[in-house]
Amino acid sequence: MPYPIHRPRRLRSNETIRRMVRETHLSPDDFIYPLFVTHGKDVKKRIPSMPGCYQMSVDHIVREAQRAYKHGIPAVILFGIPEHKDERASEAYSSRGVVQRAIKAIKDRVPELMVITDVCLCEYTSHGHCGIVKDGKILNDPTLELLSKEALSHAKAGADMVAPSDMMDGRVAAIRETLDAHGYEEIPIMSYAAKYASAFYSPFRDAAESAPQFGDRKSYQMDPPNRTEALKEVALDIEEGADIVMVKPAMCYLDIISDIKNTFDVPVAAYNVSGEYSMVKAASQKGWIDEKRVMMEILTSIKRAGADLILTYFAIEAAKELTG
Repeated sequence: MPYPIHRPRRLRSNETIRRMVRETHLSPDDFIYPLFVTHGKDVKKRIPSMPGCYQMSVDHIVREAQRAYKHGIPAVILFGIPEHKDERASEAYSSRGVVQRAIKAIKDRVPELMVITDVCLCEYTSHGHCGIVKDGKILNDPTLELLSKEALSHAKAGADMVAPSDMMDGRVAAIRETLDAHGYEEIPIMSYAAKYASAFYSPFRDAAESAPQFGDRKSYQMDPPNRTEALKEVALDIEEGADIVMVKPAMCYLDIISDIKNTFDVPVAAYNVSGEYSMVKAASQKGWIDEKRVMMEILTSIKRAGADLILTYFAIEAAKELTG
């Protein structure tokens, strides 16, 4: 029956009852904290387009990992800024690479923290693309060997999970085969399964120093207007052995998160990307929004859409809000 029998406001009358009937719950357990690791010692370089984020040397990365763990965050994901870049991204799979050294250092000091690694070549290539380039084209199949070498080097260094973000066709199968052949069949793969060619990545490219030197990434990242194609990409990655699938970005792709969660029986991650983060920070600095409330509303919306895991630069700030 309609009003006055039904009064939905009864269940909104105070904070206690709102908490009792709340449908979506955030927890620090939902968060994965992205970190940018660079060479050197005692380096903590501010990223101007991402207030509160830094490029950090391994010693500072360890401290930040400890801080994340202290606040109940279960995992970090590492992105590397190499000393040297070349056409074949050789530092990406070097045993002496900065990510490989950071993995070992974190696992030595915070063994309970899960260390996930981004598997991609763009930070390490001189041209800034995610694969091998020939005559201005990004070559798919030759890139798979290098991605597999990179993932294997991370596993050997002690990574708990690898996360290929390149969007090359077949890379999950290639990485799975390589890991299994070398005795790392227990290492899960979190694939960037539906990664769109988004305008929201610009601050990240400053942070990771990975902007393409020519062209763009539209020939391998997904076209933003496409919805059903995301389901095809996810199905292929699951078939190839992905244990977790990811949607990137998150805020403008909540429908994609929901579609995937409702279609597939696997954990779904979503990346609350740099541009989404930086817009909140910039508007807050202008005094236009309540940063904490907007942060929590965004993260709640991502969880409500169906994400089981959220990669976010807000991880520690949000964890503090949730735990007091």
